[in-house]
Amino acid sequence: MSDIAAAQDILRKTFGFSAFRPGQGEIVEAILEGRDVLAVMPTGSGKSLCYQLPALARGGLTVVVSPLIALMRNQVAQLRGYGIAAAALNSANDAFENRTVREDLERGELRLLYVAPERLLKPETLDLLRRARATMLAVDEAHCISQWGHDFRPEYAALGTVQAALGQNASGHLQTVAFTATADAATRADILQKLFGKPPAVFVHGFDRPNLRLAMQAKAGGRKQILDFVKGHQDQSGIVYCASRRKTEEIADYLRGEGVNALPYHAGMEPDMRARNQDAFLQEDGVVMAATVAFGMGIDKPDVRFVVHADMPANIESYYQEIGRAGRDGLPASTLTLYGMGDIRLRRIQIDEADTPDEQKRVERQRLSALVSLCESPRCRRQTLLAYFAESAQPCGYCDVCCDGAETIDGTVAAQKAMSAILRTGSRFGTEHLTRILIGEATEAVAKFGHDKLPTFGVGKEYGLQEWRSIFRQLNGAGVITLDVSGFGGWSVSEAGRRVLKGEDKITLRKDTLKSKQKTVRDKADAVPLGDADQELFEALRKQRSDLAKKQRVAAYVVFADKTLIDMVRLKPRDRSEMSLVHGVGEAKLRQYGQVFLDTIRAHTVGSL
Repeated sequence: MSDIAAAQDILRKTFGFSAFRPGQGEIVEAILEGRDVLAVMPTGSGKSLCYQLPALARGGLTVVVSPLIALMRNQVAQLRGYGIAAAALNSANDAFENRTVREDLERGELRLLYVAPERLLKPETLDLLRRARATMLAVDEAHCISQWGHDFRPEYAALGTVQAALGQNASGHLQTVAFTATADAATRADILQKLFGKPPAVFVHGFDRPNLRLAMQAKAGGRKQILDFVKGHQDQSGIVYCASRRKTEEIADYLRGEGVNALPYHAGMEPDMRARNQDAFLQEDGVVMAATVAFGMGIDKPDVRFVVHADMPANIESYYQEIGRAGRDGLPASTLTLYGMGDIRLRRIQIDEADTPDEQKRVERQRLSALVSLCESPRCRRQTLLAYFAESAQPCGYCDVCCDGAETIDGTVAAQKAMSAILRTGSRFGTEHLTRILIGEATEAVAKFGHDKLPTFGVGKEYGLQEWRSIFRQLNGAGVITLDVSGFGGWSVSEAGRRVLKGEDKITLRKDTLKSKQKTVRDKADAVPLGDADQELFEALRKQRSDLAKKQRVAAYVVFADKTLIDMVRLKPRDRSEMSLVHGVGEAKLRQYGQVFLDTIRAHTVGSL
């Protein structure tokens, strides 16, 4: 049996999956061939399986670098549920647990060991893993390596020294594979330079998450907007991200007062309370967590049906990462982002006051500008988002703009004025300088360069500073102008923009969305489109799953994911043989849970068949 055939056999028997998801097969094959790999894959596309399968197919020890203890513990629990010898070595373990892990390593009994970068870099850990003869290093959330990544961690940047310290072959090289969902070209280049001693196989499988519905609203009543959205997802699990600890408490209290099962989560809470709330979110269905953005990175809960941003995210990468915590099971999920001028000002101040190099600040300003463009653009949200990651797409027909439309104006003349100012100033200046020219404000900088003598000086007086800023962001979102991130942050005109400038194409702009009232989004993500009887069975299976999860003190998805329960509802297996055909039911889970769920199915289908 070939290596890839053996991996496919494990995929079916251990994990209960009949086939690879798109993109997984070629990555697994490259790893089985012994190649180093950097893979950029959308959240929910099955990145973890790409290194877990080779670890099982080849044997030996795979060391997995993971950024958070909570994430490690959940992934280890999930792997053990599949009957896989996995463990985590971290500070949350008691002395007995860590001693057991070390003994298992010494005996060669573990296939996967999860460890934080801080612990991995300690000499005693490296010595332990050297004796255990690690065969592969898998780096999860690899964007943390890069200074351009949205969640840079210095400890990650030092991982390049680990291969030589643990290398077992003649070259002293340890096979290294790295995975992330959010890495633009600059971040990928940084990862390649810092982590890999030789060029790896690079797989970029795109950023599209077609199961996510994207929606954005200018703030107009804040809490009520959130409530209306959450009420459209009755009995579904979701996250409401808030900019401050105090706001998480306030939003959770408000939602509870309106009959929503909502809990707060932030770093300032008592540890026991924070842990209880997290366990409730993981083990029960229909819990809404009002949290700071740290929550979710360590939560691999696949059936989060919605994510709300009560405040605008820090930048477009953070936005992508945070909405990616919804719908990881591939079923429909919804997102709503609220934003206002106060959010934008705050983010700009945070960038300006950060203790970072000017080059980094320029990048962060560009990322913020891209996010604001996404908020204001009259174009399909998915098209605008993917364009930032250099991908093209057709209108999705699913986001709020595609479904509800947007109040727009013909912005061709305004666009021509803006682009004329860009070109007449040599494509070297940013928004603030250009807007002063357009409204006819002869600031010191404008006069210094003689730009108060240009034909475009004062041609845009029909708009104020705020309107022109919005126009520049929208033109950027439409792809007619682009910002030079690596240089001095000047705008330039694209080929599409030149067509507009010549009058060959028109441009549509959205009205000043920061000032206009928008209609309420009442969205319902029907992740489980079932009939009444099947819905009743599905709820019974969810309750059975929740009871087992609480009893075993594990996350509900460690027992079975929603996708598996839905497949049970549709197939209605009558015996263990038929249960083994259900998506996600491998041999270990069939032994552990098969009969319990068969009994539940039988109890709810007798008399209805």
